Amino acid sequence: MKKTLFALCALLASASALAATPWQSIRQPISGAPQSIGQFANGCIIGAQELPLNAPDYQVMRQDQRRYFGHPDLILFIQRLSSQVNHLQLGEVLIGDMGMAAGGRFSSGHASHQSGLDVDIWLQLPKTRWSSQMLLKPQPLDLVAADGKNVLARHWQPEIDSLIKLAAKDDEVTRIFVNPAIKKQLCADAGADRDWLHKVRPWFGHRAHMHVRLRCPVGSHECQDQPAPPPGDGCGAELQSWFLPPKPGSGAPVKREPPPLPPSCQALLDKHLL
Repeated sequence: MKKTLFALCALLASASALAATPWQSIRQPISGAPQSIGQFANGCIIGAQELPLNAPDYQVMRQDQRRYFGHPDLILFIQRLSSQVNHLQLGEVLIGDMGMAAGGRFSSGHASHQSGLDVDIWLQLPKTRWSSQMLLKPQPLDLVAADGKNVLARHWQPEIDSLIKLAAKDDEVTRIFVNPAIKKQLCADAGADRDWLHKVRPWFGHRAHMHVRLRCPVGSHECQDQPAPPPGDGCGAELQSWFLPPKPGSGAPVKREPPPLPPSCQALLDKHLL
């Protein structure tokens, strides 16, 4: 009994430690000219803006988590994409996680989303707006079959192709991460217009949403962009490699400690925690 109680206490302590990072204590954006700092998976942001929560062209889910901040370029992209989707009458855009008020590392769910340039957009486009309760506890729609090789035909809609294509054709977007099976379906559906496909990158997970990443903004001199994706549509051998069985001896990746923060982010955090 004592061992069980001790284990439970340890589990609760561990969960409590996981539940918060110092960045979560920063509830409002840091004042100053907007600047994305560092890498997408190791950075922060000054001058973040809050995505307007009441808008006709999109809805923001899980507002209680306060993950709806980003660089002004990200706010404008979401509004621009949602307006296009609304104009084409594709359905309601559902916005998931963006970033926290000063960026930084989440306690759970993401390694990236730290510099105010990433947003998750769900790959379902309801024809009617969701209620407040549905937005608070949204139910993701898994688009990928159990074998991980194809999308579920009963869930896949042409509107999803259009949504991803619209996002990929935006000049500010550098990458869109989707499940390999979703990328495979996009390749099959694309037809002759394929230039945008090179931005759509296969990545495990992402079975119900796309993760959109923007380029480093003008004026964000400490922001670090990723190298450009390889040329081509990415629908050949590169994509097929994601469906191959793992090589013998390749187990789960080793969990590593996060790298040191960029000096400007560490200074920002130190100042806030004084």
